[in-house]
Amino acid sequence: MSKLLKQQRFICMDAETTGLNLDDDRIIEIAAVRFSIEEGVIDTFNEMVDPKRDIPKESFAIHNISSAMLEGKPTIDIVLPKLLDFIKDDIIVGHQVTFDITMVVNAAERLRIKTDLAKRTYIDTLRLGRNYGDSPNNSLVQLAKHFNVAFEDSHRALDDVLMNIEVFKHLVSPYKTTEELFKLLARPIKMKYMPLGKYKGRLFSDIPHPYLRWAVNMDFDQDLLFTIRTELKKRKINPGFSEASNPFKNLG
Repeated sequence: MSKLLKQQRFICMDAETTGLNLDDDRIIEIAAVRFSIEEGVIDTFNEMVDPKRDIPKESFAIHNISSAMLEGKPTIDIVLPKLLDFIKDDIIVGHQVTFDITMVVNAAERLRIKTDLAKRTYIDTLRLGRNYGDSPNNSLVQLAKHFNVAFEDSHRALDDVLMNIEVFKHLVSPYKTTEELFKLLARPIKMKYMPLGKYKGRLFSDIPHPYLRWAVNMDFDQDLLFTIRTELKKRKINPGFSEASNPFKNLG
């Protein structure tokens, strides 16, 4: 059922973890904030979690959470039921939030806690940033800079959530209802800039044809593959001068 965006309540969520492996790594901090555009921040959940394992140096370099900081903190079996109760049925928002959702769902499965979180409606601000299109880099920090959002560059869960909420407000400002947003996110998004690799930050129209032909066969997400295929199709229909004028392009 569609609802005015400014009145809809959302849960913005972020997890800090021991690493990026969805199966093997564990949550060490989780933050969730209930908010609406009209009401602002309504309620906050923020807990550090003892994973009962050491924090790798690579992960510590990102979030600065050490094993010593987690000593005496509750374990995930204590934190997770409280988190799930806090989330309730609100729409989930986050930047690449499928990672955070999957980490929570996997933790619940290990604890044999039932949750429908994997089937819940969510809004990924990374994809909204791609649709917005005017920032060559759609990381959360870069989008915050683009929109002049004040933020703490700490990569701690609650700081990231509060920054994400403000970025979300900018990204959804052209839309009036939740239905409009869900229609947008139900289809692949055509991106303006290459998000990764040797041509990161370049317009797709400026990327050499051979590179796109290679990239279209990679295991990229739906938006990136859709954009690459669209660009290749456009060049086939309306080839550039260098391709159209080369009499040897079909030989060899």
